Amino acid sequence: TMSFNMAKLYRNLNLKKKKKPKSSYEKAINSLVGFATGLSRFKFNYSENNGKVIPGYLQTLGFLGTSKPSLGFIFGSQSDIRYEAAKNGWLTSFPSFNEQYTQVHNTKYDVSAEISWIKDLKISLKANRNYSENYAENYVVVNNEYNALSPNSFGNFEISTVLLKTSFSKSDQYNSETFENFQNNRLVIAKRLAALNGDTSGNIDEFGFPIGYGKNNQSVLIPSFLSAYTGKNPENISLNAITDNPLPNWSLNYSGLINIDFIKERFKRFSLGHSYRSSYTLNNFKSNLEYDPLNPKLTDDSGNYLNEMLYTNINLVEQFNPLLKVDMELNNSLQIVLSLKKDRALSLSLDNNLLTESSGTDYSIGFGYRIKDLKFTNRVGGKRRVSKGDLNIKTDLNFRDNITIIRNLNIEDNKVTAGQTMWSLKTSADYNLSKNFNAIFFYDHLFSKFAISTAFPMTTIRAGMTLRYNFGE
Repeated sequence: TMSFNMAKLYRNLNLKKKKKPKSSYEKAINSLVGFATGLSRFKFNYSENNGKVIPGYLQTLGFLGTSKPSLGFIFGSQSDIRYEAAKNGWLTSFPSFNEQYTQVHNTKYDVSAEISWIKDLKISLKANRNYSENYAENYVVVNNEYNALSPNSFGNFEISTVLLKTSFSKSDQYNSETFENFQNNRLVIAKRLAALNGDTSGNIDEFGFPIGYGKNNQSVLIPSFLSAYTGKNPENISLNAITDNPLPNWSLNYSGLINIDFIKERFKRFSLGHSYRSSYTLNNFKSNLEYDPLNPKLTDDSGNYLNEMLYTNINLVEQFNPLLKVDMELNNSLQIVLSLKKDRALSLSLDNNLLTESSGTDYSIGFGYRIKDLKFTNRVGGKRRVSKGDLNIKTDLNFRDNITIIRNLNIEDNKVTAGQTMWSLKTSADYNLSKNFNAIFFYDHLFSKFAISTAFPMTTIRAGMTLRYNFGE
């Protein structure tokens, strides 16, 4: 009886111990450990390049250099020493001197990580941001005073982003819901800009936009474009064209389905793949030489306030490469790869207010099969020879449909300017006749039909055989 009661008491104590809830501290520690163990690789790269060139410097440099114009400048400091150098008489005062003072500033960072929090699921994340800006100006020194002439900045910008909210929105030659949102967002952004700059007069132009922030003002167009195609609310999207925080892109690979009995009995390999890449770029932006910071209310010929920077075009590029990929190999060594890809490119020209939209869908299926130790009999020089080697057969069937549409922001005028539907069949077979002798047969069949009437359908057929002999051992 004593033995029974002690065992019962021990079990009761264990039950109470198991039912004791974990503290918040223990949960946090477990979560941190789980995150750390699931993060198999993390990489962060940051680089920055700064430089200045001051032409017309009159001081001589000795064998060991000099401490002028400043010791900090000698060791790479980017502090402004133009005015101090002119004050000390170190810069030329020649009135026709036309070499430019230049300044370079480049920053680049990339973040990547590989995560395996779930068994058989591998996740790769990547984000990046690149920014470059060059500054140049002529100058003249009068009475040891530095005077800047025609200052000008120009540069490029690229950052990773996500456009998933509009990736599958309907868009064709006749209708695009996202483009309509773009047009409607302009008034929301214009009112935000007017309120931000203290305009409470309520004066509007002929199209209902606040004075100075018309429908084609680039400070209105850029946030409107980004809010529409990223799917963000125009009421709270950033009004700055250049942003600081990149969004991560990803790729996924899952091989856990092979653990299902039905699949395990029939396949050697079975995996699913998915990848997403998207970027936002500003190419060749430059400073507006007509802009006066002392008088920001100056307007152009259209009545819009002048902007400090001029952007020629904005680009959003998106790729599902692939949207879905199924890679499998049966027990009989037959390999099958099914793939669906989608891509989209949007380019907004701020010179003529046209949006070029290109999109495409790609379907493909590939087969591969290897026949091992296939015997091939031939007679070369009257002698009967038997070759033994592997015959590798590959066949890829692909269908791609892509189209390019130009949309006008100000009038209802959508035009198809390019595009085609394309079928392709590629087959190849290679066989090793000997250790050094290889034969390859190939057949390619391509048929394309263009979206515009000025281009004719086209069929291309290529077939042949390649014999390759390796003289090496």
